[in-house]
Amino acid sequence: MSGLALFTLFHVILSLIGIVAGLIALNRWIHGDRAARMTAIFLGMTLATTVTGFLFPFHGFTPAIAVGILTTVLLLVAMLAYYRLGLSGRSRPVFVACAVASLYFNVFVLIVQAFQKVPPLHALAPAGNEPPFAITQGLVLVVFLLLGYVALGRFRPGLPA
Repeated sequence: MSGLALFTLFHVILSLIGIVAGLIALNRWIHGDRAARMTAIFLGMTLATTVTGFLFPFHGFTPAIAVGILTTVLLLVAMLAYYRLGLSGRSRPVFVACAVASLYFNVFVLIVQAFQKVPPLHALAPAGNEPPFAITQGLVLVVFLLLGYVALGRFRPGLPA
C-alpha cells in the first residue's frame, strides 16, 4: 500500500469509529445519559477525522473543505459546552445541537463517499446529483433533525429521566 492509501485507511477508520461512537452516544443522550466515555470517543475521533481530512492533497477551496471547517467549529463549540461549561444553562442545548450536527456532517460525508466508491451505489448516482443520492441524503437529514430534536428535549444529565 502507498503512503496515501494507508493514510486514507487511517482516516476512514477514525471516521467510522467516530460515527459508531456518535450514534451510541446520541442514543444515550436521548435517554438522558451523559455517556461521558462514548461522548469523548465520538468527539475525539470526529475531530481527528476532520483534522486528517485537511491533510489530503487538494487544489483550491472545495465543498469538502467547507464541510470540514464547519464541522471543526461545531466540534469545538460542543467540546467547550461539554467540558468547559459543564452543560450548564444554555450550554446543554448548544452542546446537543453542535454534537448532533457534527455527527450528521460525518454521516453526510460517509454517504457521499459511499456513492462515489461503492460500485452498486455509484451506478445509481454516477454524478452524485441523481434522485437516489438526493433521496438518501434527504432521508438522513430528516432522521438527524428528528433525533436532534428529541435529544434537545430529553438530554438533561443529572435530572431524573
